[in-house]
Amino acid sequence: MGLEYSKFGQAFVKFAVKLGDEIHLRSLRDAFATIMPLYILAGLATLFNNTVFTWIFKGKTLLQVQYWGTMLSNATLNVSSLLIATMIGYFLAKNRGFDNPIASAMVSMAALITMMPNTVSLIPTGAKKAIDVTGALSFSNMGTTGMFAGIIIGLLATELFIWVSHIKHLQVHLGDQVPPAVGNSFNVLIPIILVLSFFAFVSTVLFDTTSMNLISLITTFIQEPLRHIGTGVVGTIIIYTLANLLWLFGIHFSVIYSSILEPLLIINIVQNTAAYSAGHAIPNIINLSLVQSFGLIGGSGGTLCLLIATFLVSRNKAARNVGKFAALPGVFNINEPVIFGYPIVYNVSLIIPFILLPSIGIFIAWLATTLGWMSPMVIQVPWTTPVFMNAFLATSGDWRSIVVQAVVVLIGILLYIPFVKVNDNVVARQAQEAAKEN
Repeated sequence: MGLEYSKFGQAFVKFAVKLGDEIHLRSLRDAFATIMPLYILAGLATLFNNTVFTWIFKGKTLLQVQYWGTMLSNATLNVSSLLIATMIGYFLAKNRGFDNPIASAMVSMAALITMMPNTVSLIPTGAKKAIDVTGALSFSNMGTTGMFAGIIIGLLATELFIWVSHIKHLQVHLGDQVPPAVGNSFNVLIPIILVLSFFAFVSTVLFDTTSMNLISLITTFIQEPLRHIGTGVVGTIIIYTLANLLWLFGIHFSVIYSSILEPLLIINIVQNTAAYSAGHAIPNIINLSLVQSFGLIGGSGGTLCLLIATFLVSRNKAARNVGKFAALPGVFNINEPVIFGYPIVYNVSLIIPFILLPSIGIFIAWLATTLGWMSPMVIQVPWTTPVFMNAFLATSGDWRSIVVQAVVVLIGILLYIPFVKVNDNVVARQAQEAAKEN
């Protein structure tokens, strides 16, 4: 009995599907997918500001030109927590079938702001000491540092708002004569007042009793421990391996990857981009760009290496034909033709290298970065960026990343070759048995 038909296999599939359908994780996945273009824009702006522009401009002119990238960072990276809280409010309400998701998005954003401190410490231009400023919002709370707080507060505020909004005695109906927009606004008027008043009350109690705010508490005691565990090299490899295992059963790996690991990796790369843009030390080795550049070579399972191995050693005509068809999409990390055409689905012959290679690639990239053999990934590039180009751009132009990626590709080809031969033998034997039966 194959793994895919075993009790473990069936139980694993059932768990993975249930996890992927969990409404909060699904809403989180939808929210991050929606704002991803903004992070890619922020990465490109940082790349131009810190690399391209420095090749062309100098002195005062450079500073003037870099203002362009700074403004883009302010509109993307530096309001990350606001963006994610708003989008979570919208998609969670939509996934729950709530009839006013726009109001939910508004409440989520407002709830997050109520939890921000009213007094922030700022260093004026030209000064050496910080001063306290009242009535100001800080990019440190609205940006990458507060992203996890934005997620949690967005989820809590939306759930509470939807629950309160379903209490009929709290709904205000103005009749059918008023415009729909006005009617919808008054219908959720009391729930909005109650929910935001509750969050403001919590913020007040925290400040009066501890002089702290919920954002800093979430960041310190939840975000950082969870992120360090989940996006450490071991945690990343374990989660990514389990996600890739789903392909054996015909289930997209995003069921686990996009729900659990990707949000944490996005936080890491966004923090790296912000740090690089500000000229600070890069905090996170493992991040979304590293995983995509070294664990997604040609798509899940590093199938670009499988295609090369197929062209080198396979004698199976069908496999080579699939390879010809899948080669061009594979260059852009699109590998559904390989997954379902080769296939990978329900094909135990190829599952070992398919699962191992991404983990090997991630580990090698982590090791190379740790040892200083290549620069950390600081730019979020589109996942469809071809191999070698993605690593080069993500490291803001470090040619050594291409060498490291080439090593991973070579290892991947060598790893796939014996299993391609095994797959050829299995296919040939299956064809012989089918011929005998006929």
